[in-house]
Amino acid sequence: MLYQISGKQIDIGAALQTHVKSVVDAIASKYAERPTDASVIFSRSSNEFVCEVSVHLSTGLTAQAKAHDHEIYAAFDSAADKMEKQLRRYKRRLKDHHKERAQPVEFSEASSYILAQQDDSTDNEPESLQPLIVAEMEQKIQSLSVGEAVMQMELAGAPVLVFKNEGHNGVNVVYRRDDGNIGWVDPT
Repeated sequence: MLYQISGKQIDIGAALQTHVKSVVDAIASKYAERPTDASVIFSRSSNEFVCEVSVHLSTGLTAQAKAHDHEIYAAFDSAADKMEKQLRRYKRRLKDHHKERAQPVEFSEASSYILAQQDDSTDNEPESLQPLIVAEMEQKIQSLSVGEAVMQMELAGAPVLVFKNEGHNGVNVVYRRDDGNIGWVDPT
């Protein structure tokens, strides 16, 4: 498995890197089949350390966890516990989907834009109804079944996931509703 262990404006020592590799290896070998790579990013937020862990699986799914604590090791251990809980919770579902899927998940290219926030503090009308584009990026859209999309959204801890439905190759959206249920948008 490939590791990318880095710190945003903080130094990561060799002892911490060794600890991270051993813990992530133990979790991945116990709960995930054939993980491809792991990314662990440490940063500081005021007086706390923040740790973001992301493990990519060969099935195309990604498990993510984020935690913060006053100690850097405690922040990582907390994020690792969250990751372990996610993978343990979805182990059976991951195995079932992996057995059904003979080929890896396909990706489609799409454009992603960041739009400038409208300033509502002034009473002036905007000159144009077209929003100001701040940034343009390339985004990859996964080709998944609806069940895999819901699982991917929950593993990533995301509120919404756009995916290409394997059943009819249309673009679909799954999202977490305010009542706690999952919504699914399938345009005809």
